[in-house]
Amino acid sequence: MITINSFLHREVLKDIIRRWMYDEARPSDADLITRLVHFNHVFVSRYLDLFAERIFREFHPEGLSSRPVQIKGDLKDALVKDPPYRNERIDELIRDYHRNPGRFYRETPFHGTLYFTRRNGFPAYVGSSRIKRVRRLAEKSARRIIDRIFDQIKRHADTLADERARLQGIPRERLLTAPDDMTEEFLIAEKRLLNDLLEKRPIAGDEEILAINDVAGVKAVLEASEQRSLVEMIGGFPDCEVVEEEKHVGGYNATNLIIRFRPPREEILSRSLGLGVLNVMQRRGVSPREANLSFAEFVRSGEEDVLLEIIFSDYQQMLESEIGCCIHEDRIIAQRLCQQYRGLLSRNIQYLLEYLFAFPASHQRELGELPIKIWNRYLPDYFDEILKELFRIPPDNFLE
Repeated sequence: MITINSFLHREVLKDIIRRWMYDEARPSDADLITRLVHFNHVFVSRYLDLFAERIFREFHPEGLSSRPVQIKGDLKDALVKDPPYRNERIDELIRDYHRNPGRFYRETPFHGTLYFTRRNGFPAYVGSSRIKRVRRLAEKSARRIIDRIFDQIKRHADTLADERARLQGIPRERLLTAPDDMTEEFLIAEKRLLNDLLEKRPIAGDEEILAINDVAGVKAVLEASEQRSLVEMIGGFPDCEVVEEEKHVGGYNATNLIIRFRPPREEILSRSLGLGVLNVMQRRGVSPREANLSFAEFVRSGEEDVLLEIIFSDYQQMLESEIGCCIHEDRIIAQRLCQQYRGLLSRNIQYLLEYLFAFPASHQRELGELPIKIWNRYLPDYFDEILKELFRIPPDNFLE
């Protein structure tokens, strides 16, 4: 099941996700999931700041500044403000952006930090760091699980087709299957898997690891002469290791690194928790002193290393990814549209994961029976009402 490798206590979180899929929530999960989500958010924010600043200072020792941002438009504005060089394509992209900035998903929520060096006496954008938002994390976790379950359903359906071929005494590849029969076999296989979940029988692949490595991420603008230096530099850090390198070629050319990083725990714990997380914990009956002690224990008892992502490309390719032919938000939409399996089970897994990651942000302190069982049938309207109740939003008929 899902392992979020940028988090601490990821085995505990993986177990909660697995249990909730089988409708095996425990009352203690209310406190546990709250700490896992909120404490990990603080932990990831702090180690990502330390890591990103170290990387950018290595390339820009002459001066580095940063500022937090909440929407993607701030990043896109910074990217186009002072190009390090120009050519016909760069001028075209920047012109298109200024002509109609609303076409470029400027209002996309973005929990991140922008980094700047000094160029000609003015701040010049060199990269960013970001933490994947809870909703995107829930969506990506659900998609990974759905893809794996879809594979299991297809295998069950293939087994049924194999049996029909055997009964007809012909090889499987010569079996002619009408579209209605294919649909029927798929639905039978889906129903079988739903019954396995309902009866709490382990489903095939339940123990396989589905990893998410990019909750914490850095994007750096580096020209070709600097790019290999980054890989070598990270390899030389005593607390870092490059575990994966992948090159993207096409509409957008870039290199993606997965880094194993051992965050400095005591440095991270040298600051008390901020007011935001303290207020959340206080709503749940945890005093500021107890919250800080609990956070320290959470960090010290967690795994020693985490995985994070670095993506680097030259300036023109970074423009292509934000306002050009391969806009990041367009790729997200394409991923959603290209999901192969969109049936009952798919929707319910997505609802369940969104509920799991939304619960810690709500005022609800106790966890009773889970409102979503992935073998039941629900309309989207039902999930809308669940979220309204979770966040104390009045229902549509509250004036009646």
